[in-house]
Amino acid sequence: MNVPPPFLVSFGITNKCNLSCKHCYSEATENGLPNELSTAEALGLISDLARWKVGLLVLDGGEPLCRDDVFDIVAAASGKGIVTGLGSNGTLIDTATARQMVKAGVQSVAISIDGANAETHDAFRGKSGAFDQAMEGISACKAAILPFQLGMVIRKQTVSQVPDMLRLAVESGAEAAEFFDLVLAGRAKRECLDDALEPDQRQEVMEWLAQAQVDCPILIRVPACPMYPVVLQEKDIRPKHIPMNVLRRIPYYGRGCAAGMPSGYITVLANGDVNPCMLLRVRLGNVREKSIIEIWQESPILAKLRSRELKGECGKCSHRLICAGCRGRAYEQTGDMLASDPGCWLVSMRKGTSR
Repeated sequence: MNVPPPFLVSFGITNKCNLSCKHCYSEATENGLPNELSTAEALGLISDLARWKVGLLVLDGGEPLCRDDVFDIVAAASGKGIVTGLGSNGTLIDTATARQMVKAGVQSVAISIDGANAETHDAFRGKSGAFDQAMEGISACKAAILPFQLGMVIRKQTVSQVPDMLRLAVESGAEAAEFFDLVLAGRAKRECLDDALEPDQRQEVMEWLAQAQVDCPILIRVPACPMYPVVLQEKDIRPKHIPMNVLRRIPYYGRGCAAGMPSGYITVLANGDVNPCMLLRVRLGNVREKSIIEIWQESPILAKLRSRELKGECGKCSHRLICAGCRGRAYEQTGDMLASDPGCWLVSMRKGTSR
């Protein structure tokens, strides 16, 4: 069976980073990994992605701007017609770097802002002054006419700041606001144990964001929470400033968790390992040993994910096919990627009813 390729490929080109964020899913360090893909190997992967005709490539890390050949990789991808974005902490972006990104072919950059103020952001990112540097990076993108969005982690410490974080995204000139639902994977399992939202908190935040989208002038996306689009649909949210066809293209809308799914998502790590998602840290293979196309087509793990034969409450849920829960959170908290998503408020309510 020929499985359609993913729409989005996330390629963490390095594990090197100039920050030490508490939640880092890649567990990045200041030195990176000793066995990261070489330039030639990275360009070979890019050739496979071009032949595969993926819709979007996001280069991240670590901090991708810490890799010396980042613009060579960007230029190779954009030169082959791949829409290429960059995920950055923003601290290394000045006007010259932003212009270099544009010249190489970066079409959009996602800048991480993890709080409505410097105190909150800097404490989470592990460096004093990181917030101000990221905001300077945003200004540099604007000066270079480089489209950008803000990526913001939702956790217990920032729940009360979500309205201000959204306001910051709008006022900064971002094209979209991505609120990442914190999943306890990677370094977060050690440093953020008490930070992940409880199911009822998650429900409250998702319902607030859904309602905010009505009047919000930019698109709101929520990676790692497939329940959010269900809220949008159940509440029949119709934005005043965003076309419905654009809203329907947000992650998971009508399709559920995208990890390893046809027209969905896959992740390549700095050492060439392939995972279904940055949050679902299950090794599918390595692009040094087999092409990413072969891994995608032949992986028995991906076949299980695609079956949607979910267990427990997720398997019984009427939203099973259009939500499927976060497979990464299910795996990290239960050891079974097909288990019920412990973060879903619907699961929580059913369990409460059954007691």
